[in-house]
Amino acid sequence: QVQLVESGGGLVQAGESLRLSCAASGSIFSAAAMGWYRQALGKQRELVARISTDGGITNYADSVKGRFTISRDNAKNMVYLQMNSLKPEDTAAYYCNLHWGPADYWGQGTQVTVSS
Repeated sequence: QVQLVESGGGLVQAGESLRLSCAASGSIFSAAAMGWYRQALGKQRELVARISTDGGITNYADSVKGRFTISRDNAKNMVYLQMNSLKPEDTAAYYCNLHWGPADYWGQGTQVTVSS
């Protein structure tokens, strides 16, 4: 069984940084692609960044390219999202995603609020 627990969200001012962490349980972590999604109030959930099983391939939403960095540590079953130069439009609940075969698993989310 897979469980994902996010942490690291909070309230910051524009231009500041945050690092989100996602701890995964279960034995499939190193075989699964991982991603970070976000959902702002009244909007659909959107992909922020994703990373391949070995970390060699990453993809980012255009809105975060150059500011956010996704990484993973397979030895620790952890995935991270370093967020720099945060903007008010980055305000959202951020969710960790594990994708393995036909299955998707989600964490409970962590709130990021960026004030102007």
